[in-house]
Amino acid sequence: MSALEQSRHLATAIPGPRSCELIARKSAAVARGVGTTMPVYAARAFGGIVEDVDGNRLIDLGSGIAVTTIGNASPKVVERAAEQLHKFTHTCFMVTPYEGYVAVAEALNRLTPGDGDKRTALFNSGSEAVENAVKIARSYTRKQAVVSFDHAYHGRTNLTMALTAKSMPYKHGFGPFAPEIYRAPLSYPFRDAEFGKELATDGELAARRAITVIDKQVGADNLAAVIIEPIQGEGGFIVPAEGFLPTLLEWCHANGVVFIADEVQTGFARTGAMFACEHEGIVPDLIVTAKGIADGMPLSAVTGRAEIMDAPHVSGLGGTYGGNPVACAAALATIETIESDGLVARAAQIETLMKDKLGRLQAEDDRIGDVRGRGAMIAVELVKPGTLEPDPELTKNLLAAAHRAGVIVLSCGTFGNVLRFLPPLAISDELLLEGLDVLELILRDL
Repeated sequence: MSALEQSRHLATAIPGPRSCELIARKSAAVARGVGTTMPVYAARAFGGIVEDVDGNRLIDLGSGIAVTTIGNASPKVVERAAEQLHKFTHTCFMVTPYEGYVAVAEALNRLTPGDGDKRTALFNSGSEAVENAVKIARSYTRKQAVVSFDHAYHGRTNLTMALTAKSMPYKHGFGPFAPEIYRAPLSYPFRDAEFGKELATDGELAARRAITVIDKQVGADNLAAVIIEPIQGEGGFIVPAEGFLPTLLEWCHANGVVFIADEVQTGFARTGAMFACEHEGIVPDLIVTAKGIADGMPLSAVTGRAEIMDAPHVSGLGGTYGGNPVACAAALATIETIESDGLVARAAQIETLMKDKLGRLQAEDDRIGDVRGRGAMIAVELVKPGTLEPDPELTKNLLAAAHRAGVIVLSCGTFGNVLRFLPPLAISDELLLEGLDVLELILRDL
């Protein structure tokens, strides 16, 4: 696999003939509701390159939505997962447990913020882990209400759809949703500037605004948990103003409310820290992880304070596939690779490279309203020239042209006007900058 050349190469127009055949087969065989971003079908992937079935090599600035953080088919992950496959594929941890599950729990208890006694439970997906975090918080507090935030994304199951802010495509037509879910305003510095500089830059002030809404709409006596992404993912890679998260956490602790950090997209070195909470020095009560945890194998977790995690009764948590042994082997190899290869520091280097390049582009082009993010989780918010008005059409056209040029890049944001960059930390500087150069040329043409 390492023989996959790390260079962009267009062997055919995109999509090529084999991909076109597969597009037709998908239409005939796969449910219409399962959409795809790229018009190509992958054949191989390694490092910062995805090769399609027609031999086109694409620069990967998406990492399968922040999953293959250490690079696709990373050697240690392949080796350890293959070893486990030869031993056994499944016994169900709740029936015949195995060491891999325990070892992953030990690693997460060690790595997540906070020095106190912690416990972990493993699941399959981010949505499933979020649902279990809410279950645990409700069991511990004996309260029911949960608050999430504007622009939030927490998943596609019924409860997590209720927690998610954006209707289309995630919620439209799928209700009714789980009850006792409430929403509070987020700190969104770029857009809060419309209401004054102080609100845009003072996270504590923005948090007080949110707390006022929570007090009025819910009341701490009814509130089991507040759940928040330390940097929002689907909502637009929004980094709250400094002080927002610590003020919320302080209020939660003063009022007997569990603070849940959803680090599904931000976890495991992605933001230039092992977890995004570390940037503001906060220690959540519960932290939800998935995506980058196992380099592409399905695994997720809830980790947190022992007295909260141990609140549910025995057998109240679990699932047939949760903590699958092959996924656990991949997770242990992923964590080892992050630590041995210095990938937390590498994410910080990528941030410097990207913000330097994109910042210079922003200075020349008033359609780039904002450049934000941390580590290898960077976003560009596109607006109509000289305004704050979102420009989803420009975003859509830029993405389509980038895909035709062999660069995988994704969009996000409540208004559909944010380009998000999630390069694997294994990508070379040269490949990363080439991908950004392609986008710059396209933006100039548009």
